[in-house]
Amino acid sequence: MLNLFKKKEKVGTQVFFKIEGMHCASCSMNIDGELEDTTGVLSAHTSYAKAETAVTYDPQLVSIEKLKETIESLDYRVTLLKK
Repeated sequence: MLNLFKKKEKVGTQVFFKIEGMHCASCSMNIDGELEDTTGVLSAHTSYAKAETAVTYDPQLVSIEKLKETIESLDYRVTLLKK
């Protein structure tokens, strides 16, 4: 019998950044969109309220430095929180 409630295995590596300079929820959507358009990024979830973003990515396709540069290109200040 097929188990419909089986959890998906985590794919990719996750990294967290502190983001400074967001002014509204639209800012977080812009960050997510730009990151998700980056080759190697599987998902991005930015919280305006927490001023943080979580990025799941393939480290063979994109580096943490490239992720940081992508966010900084939108004129936000970025600090690596944890890998």
